[in-house]
Amino acid sequence: MAAQKGSAFLLKISDGATPPVYRTVAGLRTTQMSITGDTVVITSKDSGGWRELLSGAGTRQIAVNAAGIFLGSAAENQIRANVLAGTIDNYELSFEDGSRMRGAFLIQRLEYSGDFNGERNYTLLLESSGAVVPS
Repeated sequence: MAAQKGSAFLLKISDGATPPVYRTVAGLRTTQMSITGDTVVITSKDSGGWRELLSGAGTRQIAVNAAGIFLGSAAENQIRANVLAGTIDNYELSFEDGSRMRGAFLIQRLEYSGDFNGERNYTLLLESSGAVVPS
């Protein structure tokens, strides 16, 4: 597998139309995704002292951390409205090789910061709600 550019790892938000159009969240400098899952342990006396797990059981979650410069784009304004309303919305994670992942996410955190003589920055944390699927 060839190396891929970090700048091509994009966070996009749905416009809510059918079919949806995904707009890139502008100004992002960093994007990070983590996939985690809970395990279901089924160890018993018959396990011979080894831990056993149940395949396909438990819960899976995707979390996205992103940070960037606030540009006031429509996508950034939609994110702010979603976090204030506690709205779950559809997002897309796009990668340089053309692969994508889409699903519903809730914004868990949106933070703004800035110096008096510099740009306004923001960081956000999204957590999946339901299945996130390749598209």
